[in-house]
Amino acid sequence: MNQELVMKIVALIAIPCLMVALVMPFIKKLANHIGAMDIPNARKVHSIPIPRLGGLGIYLGFLLGYMFFGEPTAQMNSILIGSFIIVLTGVIDDIKPLKASHKFLGQLAATLIVVFYGGILLKELSAFGFYANFGIFSPLVTIFFILGCINCMNLIDGLDGLAGGISAIFFLTIGIIATCKGQYELAFVLSFIMFGSCLGFLFYNFHPASIFMGDSGSMFLGFIMAIIALLKYKNVMMTSIIVPLLILTIPISDTLFAIIRRKLKGESISTPDKMHIHHQLLKRNLGQRTTVILIYIATSLFAAASIVYVLKDANLGYILYGILLFCVLIFAFKTDVIFSHHTEEEKKEEIEELKKTTKKKSTSKKK
Repeated sequence: MNQELVMKIVALIAIPCLMVALVMPFIKKLANHIGAMDIPNARKVHSIPIPRLGGLGIYLGFLLGYMFFGEPTAQMNSILIGSFIIVLTGVIDDIKPLKASHKFLGQLAATLIVVFYGGILLKELSAFGFYANFGIFSPLVTIFFILGCINCMNLIDGLDGLAGGISAIFFLTIGIIATCKGQYELAFVLSFIMFGSCLGFLFYNFHPASIFMGDSGSMFLGFIMAIIALLKYKNVMMTSIIVPLLILTIPISDTLFAIIRRKLKGESISTPDKMHIHHQLLKRNLGQRTTVILIYIATSLFAAASIVYVLKDANLGYILYGILLFCVLIFAFKTDVIFSHHTEEEKKEEIEELKKTTKKKSTSKKK
């Protein structure tokens, strides 16, 4: 790797990182001023109101990185317009929660712009000996994919530093693969810019967090992840979007488990609960930092398997993926992330404990 390339990568990371780190104190004040606060309740793990407009800072880091290193194209214009709509929708929701249908309309509008104006499409899928060409259904499949990524990151954003750290690992992994493959196009630039933006945010968001990213951040990160996965130029994403998806195994699994769990209970898939992967780890008396670090490690292992698969040995990559996915399934069946293993008595005790916790938080807040 030549010195010029190293310096470019350092700049791609450092400029947005510094931007986010410098602007975040002002965003915290803004969030306090306009009431964009995350108020504690029975489902939350924090006990005091926290500003939740951090996604705006991540977005500003992304914009600054683009101003320095981006090139104006129709494709990039569609990403800028789409991301603006996503962040605007998220900011409004962070100030005053929107109905799920209204939030979905914002996500859909952003997605339609990158699909039909930017021409970013998932036309075919090829991995592990499987091949599919979506033909006329490509726009529909792409829309479904982007919306899925947006909401996966939205669901996993439940602990200090969790969504930001997972995102940072994703962007760094894609950046490493792109660099090693000698592909220095749009996905390369976006990956390192977003990695820097996430690092700048984590200075304030790692436990104990002084600001949350809110929906403006989680939706924006999911949106950009989907875009980077879909760009799949030449061999950087092998021949499909499977590698970036496997890096995101933890948030994707958490989303699938939540859908199955809620359907089995006869609930709407949008019904909030405290049964996510991170909640299962917290129930085992692990602190927030330990829980988040364990999920970082799991995500990093999937990222390492992806690097091995693409750059080193595909067969070894298969083996590593298989072992890691098996571990995720064991975790799912050993915990309550899908099926509840509690007796009726234990469920009653858990409800009573939850009521006590809520009462304590309410009393503390009044004081």
